[in-house]
Amino acid sequence: MKRVLVIGAGGQIGSELVPFLRKKYGNENVIATGRRTKLPETITEHGPWMYLDALNQDSLKKVIYEKSIDIVYHMASILSATGEKMPQTAWDININGLINVLEVSRRYDVERVIWPSSIAAFGPTTPRENTPNETILQPTTMYGITKVAGELLAEYYFKKYGLLTLSMRLPGIISSETPPGGGTTDYAVEIFYEAIKHKKYTCFLREDTMLPMLYQPDCLQCHLDFAEKDPSLFKRHVYNVTGMSFTAGELVAEIKKHIPELKVEYKPDFRQEIADSWPKSIDDSLARKEWGWNPKYDLAAMTKDMIEKLSKRLK
Repeated sequence: MKRVLVIGAGGQIGSELVPFLRKKYGNENVIATGRRTKLPETITEHGPWMYLDALNQDSLKKVIYEKSIDIVYHMASILSATGEKMPQTAWDININGLINVLEVSRRYDVERVIWPSSIAAFGPTTPRENTPNETILQPTTMYGITKVAGELLAEYYFKKYGLLTLSMRLPGIISSETPPGGGTTDYAVEIFYEAIKHKKYTCFLREDTMLPMLYQPDCLQCHLDFAEKDPSLFKRHVYNVTGMSFTAGELVAEIKKHIPELKVEYKPDFRQEIADSWPKSIDDSLARKEWGWNPKYDLAAMTKDMIEKLSKRLK
């Protein structure tokens, strides 16, 4: 049975990834770690966990060596909107943390390092519709800059040391379990909470702003695919993945099919400029062709599932 380490287990993806992986590999074989973050009880009550700072290479060495780790998920990251407020901190955590993980992993013969990249790696010079896998990477945010640098670092460690590194360029992630955590696509999560609780929402993006998105169940499956698929299927080390693209207005219209009394105002803030530099839609045909990427949720299915799950929990 594989031994798995999840760094950044308290984040939007990590907090759901850990229970998901424990169902696959067994509770004791998936070790959750967080940095100055209170990990949720769904993690701490059902398997091993510890505080770990990826900036501390000695701590990384200790856990990877002593726990005989086979697969590392490095999820710790400062996201886009927060990164613009703290660019130096974003660089430190996103890049220095990653290179520590890569260096320790190659020294201790970890089989795979899985590290999410982002559509933030693209920029205003990138084709914004059906953005291809191989294209111009000129981001205008510190978060995006760290993702481009991280992609290059991961590729370097594969070519120089043979460490299998795999990254998916994630779009906005929509989750019914984890609240938003400082990203530009957070409106697509916040709006469900406000629609159910207050029947009104003030959106920080324009009504016509289109962005690619992915529902969390599909996101988790993508992470598992990277751990489980035959390495020979991966013809490259960074893949575009997406589930759907919609505008803020289209999401509102879909939610109103379930909550017709919802009222929405649009008051764009600094995040609008970030969104305007990102793709409207993503071409993930290489992921579908090469290793069988196959998301299940579209806008209608995602909206219905989000409202059903959140309504039960919030009531």
